[in-house]
Amino acid sequence: MSAHHQSRDTHRRVADPRSGDRRDEERVSDLVTMLTAGDPIADAVVAELDTLGPRARRALDAGLLHGAAGAGERLPEAVAALLRQVETPPAAVNPLLPHRGDVVSLSVPPLWFGLCSLTSALTHICSSPALARQLPRAGHPASVSMSRLAETGIWARQAIRPGGLLHGGPGYVATVHLRLRHARLRARSLKDWDTGAPGLPVGQLDMARTWLGFTSVAFGALASVGIDTTPDEERSLYQYWSYVAHLLGLDERLWRNVTDHAGARRLRNLIDAVSGAPAEHSKALTTTMIDAQARAMAAAPGAVLSEEQFRTLVHSVLRRTFGENTADRMGIPIPAAIDLMPLVGRLNREARYWQTYSPASAGEARRRALAGPGPELIAAVLPSVGAHRRPSMTGHRGAPAA
Repeated sequence: MSAHHQSRDTHRRVADPRSGDRRDEERVSDLVTMLTAGDPIADAVVAELDTLGPRARRALDAGLLHGAAGAGERLPEAVAALLRQVETPPAAVNPLLPHRGDVVSLSVPPLWFGLCSLTSALTHICSSPALARQLPRAGHPASVSMSRLAETGIWARQAIRPGGLLHGGPGYVATVHLRLRHARLRARSLKDWDTGAPGLPVGQLDMARTWLGFTSVAFGALASVGIDTTPDEERSLYQYWSYVAHLLGLDERLWRNVTDHAGARRLRNLIDAVSGAPAEHSKALTTTMIDAQARAMAAAPGAVLSEEQFRTLVHSVLRRTFGENTADRMGIPIPAAIDLMPLVGRLNREARYWQTYSPASAGEARRRALAGPGPELIAAVLPSVGAHRRPSMTGHRGAPAA
């Protein structure tokens, strides 16, 4: 099944980004067509899994772990096409990147990665009007929707680790499984999708929103607490995530010219312009996610803040990250406590200076980041979700399959 459907009167419903840049006008035209674009390769695999059953799933699992050549049997047509695509990285991708992992994200202390990177990225995902309408329809609004978001957080952890994106690695497998989960949600949404709605749920623009969430948005949130990146770090970050975009099935027009935070912000603004403002479902998802995050962090060993204090801190970070107008639309309250963010930012800038002062200190910072996942909403959500997931939904290495 290929999810690429033309919605009614799309062009007249798209917000004008009012950009004077001709290149941005051309990109808006591309983005309008992507409002109703899915991922034909992944969509075909999901349809094939439904048709052929366990044989196709076994072939997919073997192919992801051992490569198409090492799968040991003749592959179904759609699975073979998917494996050919993911095993052929873009020419511009440095082959050493998967070995090193995302060294920029790994330099962030686990506490701040969980509190800033994950929380802001998931908030950005929740802000999609199309996705926010779809997630509650997938099952119980709170448990299933939050499990989807938590699984996205797990994927991000696996994707950035050294060797994670090597063929058969946990991040590689998890990224393709995330892509197929997007296709599965897309297939379900087509049954009751209003073709006049502004955007296909979990289509190309929602997948781009996920990608931007863990690059531009995450590091914008980190900057709000004093964890900044250098131009060299920005280039390294987007080189790494260009390979992630390839594995996720993102249309190359979305990411091929994004090489730094400035380019990513332009893309974010254009996507927001064509997607529309966050819906009421976005507010509910965001509130649930923040509550889970604060609860998990307060329950972590050695936590020095209460759940309410963590919630206040998250609210402060998100309002600085997204701005007052967007934060209001997302239902993120103004913290009542004294604003300590300037002090937090100053302390983090001083700490980061010493963490990255030398190759040895930078390596030690990455080693500590790898030592443990840190407190985050995953711990608060996944233990209660197992009852809702069938055993067949779990693939190799604990990565949920399509």
